[in-house]
Amino acid sequence: MSLFNLMSVSASGMQAQRLRAQTIVENLANSETTRTPDGGPYKRKDVVLASGEVDSPFSAVFQSSLQGGSSGVSVTDILEDSRAGELRYQPNHPDANAQGYVAYPHISPAEEMVDLMDASRNFEANTAALSAVKDMLSKSIDLLKL
Repeated sequence: MSLFNLMSVSASGMQAQRLRAQTIVENLANSETTRTPDGGPYKRKDVVLASGEVDSPFSAVFQSSLQGGSSGVSVTDILEDSRAGELRYQPNHPDANAQGYVAYPHISPAEEMVDLMDASRNFEANTAALSAVKDMLSKSIDLLKL
């Protein structure tokens, strides 16, 4: 595997974690949303990641002979929570039903923050790997100068 392919693997991980963080922030922002255009409360979303092939844009330039390509990260799906809303008694709320209950999304801010920290750490790990590859390429170029 070439160093350029390693950069593509790290880039795919960074892209996947960015989308995951974006989805988590959307969940947090809508944790009190009781009415959506579809009707009912906001549905919590979860990103599904999987291992997948990553194409290196540099492989054609340097004519690398790769056996099977590189395995990186890809987003396969974004799932919505299928549970009914969490009912809270608020008879004066505009979205209250006949019994006075309002449906809220099933979102735990503590869980979402832990997931956001995890996505942030994974993004940092991919950044560190990308930086290490960049340093290796730089040192390789310096060795060739001699």
